[in-house]
Amino acid sequence: MENIRDIQIYNTLSRRKELFKPVTPGMVGLYVCGPTVYGDAHLGHARPGVTYDVLVRLFRHLGYKVRYVRNITDVGHLESDSDAGEDKIAKKARLEQLEPMEVVQYYTLRFHDAMKKLGNCPPSIEPRASGHIIEQIAIVQEILKNGYAYESNGSVYFDVKEYNKRHNYGVLSGRNLDEMLSNTRALDGQDDKHSPADFALWKKAAPEHIMRWPSPWSDGFPGWHLECSAMSAKYLGEEFDIHGGGMDLMFPHHECELAQNTASRGKGGVRYWMHNNMITINGQKMGKSLGNFITLDELFTGNNAVLEQAYSPMTIRFFILQAHYRSTLDFSNEALQAAEKGLKRILQAAKDVKGLKVSAASAEVAKEVAELKEKVYEALCDDLNTPIALSHLFDAVKYVNQVKDGKLAIGPQEKETLEFLLSTIAMDVMGIAPEQEEAAGNEGVTKVMDALVNMVLEERKIAKANKDWAKSDKIRDDLKAIGILIKDTKDGIEWSLE
Repeated sequence: MENIRDIQIYNTLSRRKELFKPVTPGMVGLYVCGPTVYGDAHLGHARPGVTYDVLVRLFRHLGYKVRYVRNITDVGHLESDSDAGEDKIAKKARLEQLEPMEVVQYYTLRFHDAMKKLGNCPPSIEPRASGHIIEQIAIVQEILKNGYAYESNGSVYFDVKEYNKRHNYGVLSGRNLDEMLSNTRALDGQDDKHSPADFALWKKAAPEHIMRWPSPWSDGFPGWHLECSAMSAKYLGEEFDIHGGGMDLMFPHHECELAQNTASRGKGGVRYWMHNNMITINGQKMGKSLGNFITLDELFTGNNAVLEQAYSPMTIRFFILQAHYRSTLDFSNEALQAAEKGLKRILQAAKDVKGLKVSAASAEVAKEVAELKEKVYEALCDDLNTPIALSHLFDAVKYVNQVKDGKLAIGPQEKETLEFLLSTIAMDVMGIAPEQEEAAGNEGVTKVMDALVNMVLEERKIAKANKDWAKSDKIRDDLKAIGILIKDTKDGIEWSLE
């Protein structure tokens, strides 16, 4: 654990990087919008999962105490952002002839499994929208009391025009209300609204609507945006540090959330708004609504027409970390295959560094290795610049390989620094680690494999001593054929998996 350092975070609200100053010194309150659980997690869900996981790991590594809240949306997210259509989960339940909460449970468990495979730590708290109906009703009552909402035929809507008289609806997303209204047509079935820009705080349930709760206005359900205002305040306080999510949530979801917070308690309540950019495929946003998404399960198994092969969860994580979280990341098989190679290089160096022999480093090498550690911290603390941090970790890999090949000498301090970078930083902070199955299930197999390979190498050593070059070469070639590479060094024979 390091001492707490200065961290710069790009704040969407101010459109600039800002020095992170927590509400409570030494503590971080982070709220991240989680999934609406009506289908399998896809590559687009992996990006916020990995991004905010690294943020949490970094804060904890630097000595902060973190409360990480990520919600599960299990009610209120309708097919259209204009408060029209069926509830996405209720529709899935109807099509599958299941109870809505069966759908929720099934896809929540699958989401958890996918996040675990990616190496993401679970959140400190994972609240569900359906478990916080009372808190959401209380916020609607406050907004009504403060004059920023109205009841209409059993539903309650946020009055955007009234709110905009004293505040700025659009301040987060950079949108102008007049322009929004001029580009929005009145929608069929939305006559209950005073304005097309207004959004639902509470919706009266139609007779066939399964998911409903009693309220002062009707039997119904909360608007989609309301849950995050309620749950973030409950678990992090009315003012907290960071609210994260995908850029696609900036409008309308986060804009509405910010307006709800301000209308109910007089302040936006969030110090830093963070938004990760999209993953694209052929330049188009990847998502369920567009039907061009690749599920994480498909990536892990290779079972999708656009995939040339299966990709391990850690390869996906590495692929995501290779781009800055605020930049778009375009999917391609080539990019994933390059990530696979890069991942193997770092994991191999993390193994090799432990066995490096030390002597005395030159003053220049000692200085360069020491600076490398500082450069990695600078990158991570500069708005989570993971691609720059990775480039410095690859510099550490080069040093390890040069020492291993006898082309460079390092001392104990340099070895310790390189080991720190390739284990503590790469694995503990950035979450780059051997695949879980390999780490957990194959430990005994690895020991047996070590023993067997060493027995074969001993035979090769005897063959070389007897100058039986044909046998020596055959052993080498047979090992290579099954993916085991050997290398003759002045200290003996080394082997690695291809």
